[in-house]
Order: sequence, then C-alpha cells, then structure tokens
Amino acid sequence: MPTVRDLRDRIRSLKNTQQITKAMKQVAAAKIRRAEAAQRQARPYAGALSEMLQGLIAAVSSVDDPFMRAGKAGAPSGIVLISADKGLAGAFNSNVIAQAQQATRERGDVRWYTIGLKARNAVRRMNARDSKSWPLSAGSKLDTAREVAINAADDFRAGSIREIVLVSQRLISMMAQRPQTRKLVPILADDMAELRGAEKTDGRQQRGAIEFLPSPEFVLSRLLPKYLEFTIYSAMLETDAAFFAAQLVAMTNATDNASKLIDELTIQMNNARQAAITKELLEIVAGAEALGVE
Repeated sequence: MPTVRDLRDRIRSLKNTQQITKAMKQVAAAKIRRAEAAQRQARPYAGALSEMLQGLIAAVSSVDDPFMRAGKAGAPSGIVLISADKGLAGAFNSNVIAQAQQATRERGDVRWYTIGLKARNAVRRMNARDSKSWPLSAGSKLDTAREVAINAADDFRAGSIREIVLVSQRLISMMAQRPQTRKLVPILADDMAELRGAEKTDGRQQRGAIEFLPSPEFVLSRLLPKYLEFTIYSAMLETDAAFFAAQLVAMTNATDNASKLIDELTIQMNNARQAAITKELLEIVAGAEALGVE
C-alpha cells in the first residue's frame, strides 16, 4: 500500500502534468483558429480552380497531356502521404499511416513522397526505398506543396511512377478527423465522362459558354500542374487544422483525466493519513492500558 508521502508525490507530479496539458490545450485552440482561417482563405481559389478544370475537361474532346494518359505499366504507385510533425494528438498520425499502409497493400510497389515528420519516420520503419520527405510546418506550405508537386509530376512524366495518390486527413468536425485516399493523376476517360455527366445533370453547358485562348487543350495542359500543386497545398492546410483539432480534444481529455486521478489520489492520501493517525492512537491507547495493568 502506498504511503502518504508516495501519494503526495504522485499528486504533485499529476498537477505538473495537468499544467502542461492545459497549456497545450490553449495553444491548440489558438492555432486551430489560424489554421481554419488559412483554409477559408484558400477555398475561393480552390473552388474557382475546380470549376474551371471541370469546364475545361467537359469542353475538350481529347488532349495530349501526360496527366490525362495512363501511367507506365509496371511502374510503382506514387503516394503523397501527409501527417503532422508532432504527436500528442491521439490516434491522428497512426490513423493516416494505417490508411497509407492499406493503400500500399492494394497497390503493391510504392514510391513515397512524405510531408510531415511522423510520415517520414513511419516510411523509414517500413524500409521503403526511393522516398522523399518534407516537413509540414517548416517554411512556406505553398512552396513545399509546389516542390512536392514538381517532384511527383516529373517522376510521373518520366515513367518512374504510374499514378499519384494522395493520403491525408480530412477534417469532419472538431471531434472527428478521417483519413482519405484520393487518386490525383492520371485523369482518365472515365473521370472525364463523370465530369461531363455531372455537367449535364446540373443543366450547365460549358461548351461554347467560355472562350479559351489559344485553345482549351492548351489551357488545360497548363492548369493540370496547378491543380496538382494546389490540391496538395489544400490537403496540407486541412491536415494542420485537423491536427490541432485532434490535439485540442486529446489535451482536453488528458486534463480531465488528470483531474479525476488527482481527486482519487487525494482521497487515498486522506484515507492513508487517517489510517496512520488511527494506528498511532491505537498504539498509544494500547501502551497506556499496558502501563495501567502493571
């Protein structure tokens, strides 16, 4: 049974830990607001880019661009895996890494492009070859996204990989984050047919509504690399916001659990102190009775 001193030391240690978790909770709450603001600022550009891309794909009959042709058969898949740089966010990083491992089992040979230190470390534990890595939080996210997109696009054009797949966290709400897998490149005939069908279903007719100079094919060939770059950038912003949301929840739970443990240990310490006092009183009474008998 622990002594009063042991219990007092444990309570002091828990109080120190609780101060740390409270501070991390406040930092996460402040940072998630900034991350959500950055994500909101990027949405208009993302919406305009997506709408223009859909209109272009619906307008062209064919385009001779590597991004719209099937990749080299037999080449590995290129997976862009985005995680956080730090932990202490529950299962946030392990969930997205598990999603990437599932994608690996489905695709076989893989070449990795990791963003975030946790993703880099996980890929190293897999003994993966030909992996390239970038931190999530260092420097400009847009510059990082551009560099990742250029590396992956160059490898795809060279035939080193057959497709570009993005694995990242999606922010469902403050309480829920869900990993997702998206194929970004190539955009094949089936994808174009789906987009054309969506245009007809919505009652919109993009052909002839907008004039593209010098041609829709030329504009599309310039827009596809920007689409890849900004999709990665948007996923990085969403990963940032999702990470701080997960960390906020984790630190809130840790702070609450610390409070419960402190209360339980305080009760145990009071019981132990009372038991020690009772024991001393009994010894005194027993000693006095023994003296009286003599």
